[in-house]
Amino acid sequence: MKILNKLTAALAISASLIAGAYAQTQGVTDDEVIIGSSTDLSGIFAAFGAPAAKAAQLYFDEVNANGGVHGRKIKFIVEDHGYQLPKATQAINKLVNRDKIFATFLQVGTPMNIAGFKLTDEKNIPNIFPLTMARQLLQEPFRLHFSPGASYYEQIKQAVTFLNKEKGGTNVCSMYIPSDFGKEIQAGAKDQAAELGLNYAAETTHKPDDADFVGALTKLKDANCEIVAMALGVSQTIKAYATAQKIGFTNASFVSSAAGFHSVMAKVPGGVTEGLYAAAVWTDILPRVNNPKVGAWFKKYTEATGEKLPGTGAVLGRAGAESLVRALEAAGRDLTVDSFIKGMESLSYYDEILDAKMDFSSTDHAGLDEVIISVIEDGNWKVVSRD
Repeated sequence: MKILNKLTAALAISASLIAGAYAQTQGVTDDEVIIGSSTDLSGIFAAFGAPAAKAAQLYFDEVNANGGVHGRKIKFIVEDHGYQLPKATQAINKLVNRDKIFATFLQVGTPMNIAGFKLTDEKNIPNIFPLTMARQLLQEPFRLHFSPGASYYEQIKQAVTFLNKEKGGTNVCSMYIPSDFGKEIQAGAKDQAAELGLNYAAETTHKPDDADFVGALTKLKDANCEIVAMALGVSQTIKAYATAQKIGFTNASFVSSAAGFHSVMAKVPGGVTEGLYAAAVWTDILPRVNNPKVGAWFKKYTEATGEKLPGTGAVLGRAGAESLVRALEAAGRDLTVDSFIKGMESLSYYDEILDAKMDFSSTDHAGLDEVIISVIEDGNWKVVSRD
């Protein structure tokens, strides 16, 4: 009887210690881990944010239906900031202090993520797979930050090099929203022009809700711009490019970063986006739907959401969810921020739906390192360079 009592007491102490460990890690209980996202469901990047959140939730639903990760269900809380910094700040504050999240995930917007670090870093909360690839995400200290891939800066630099080599363009220009996001695109274009001995000829700046680009494009046309780096919203990019064609500004190559690489751009009626370039870190899903694994996911997503096609936002949401779940699995049952970080840093696998390798380490917190340049031809994004 004494032995049994001692064993019972030991088990009680052990359970107490385990419960105490979970209590010390925000957002983690014995049967749940809470993940939060401050994203864009209604603003200029809603084409990324809304489907990404849906795709991630579908992935988590499937994981939860199979028992979760090490017995924990994933609770995913999403807040809309409409690509407005004040709303994003409020949303992050709610997620961290009221919802008590373990990690932020799929947060849209360079300015929003950078501003959020002030709170999440202080609270020791990881930032996982944000829908931005700004250089600032991985500036020291980057222990808590995990970016989807190579920065916008590197993407645009490689795009300028490619277009100079393939098209012979020597006058480099840019159109950008003068936020942290836009300034990085502008810097990449300007710096690469200097490195290659090219002329940085002109630039125009824009508000997130600008819809008239005639004046700006006339300025760039008059400056004889031959390579134009773009950092605008998805619909803005389409409208600006279509406007360039209308005013006869057709001798220039227009290129976006991953922020402007979206499936919907290739499907604009009338083929008005033909010839538009983008530098990203994955390939578009639509030309690859005959791949059995890609096709199966495509069908699963469209049937669950009623959407005609997943699009790039959904592809990234699913990819981010997979990396998050893999890291939780690698972290083990004793989930802490430290064990989770080690789990993220251990990931190395080929993502067939992205058509790219996801690879993290203790010194590299950018998952997709290869820069892939695509152009719209015959209503699809076509890969023209991988490096």
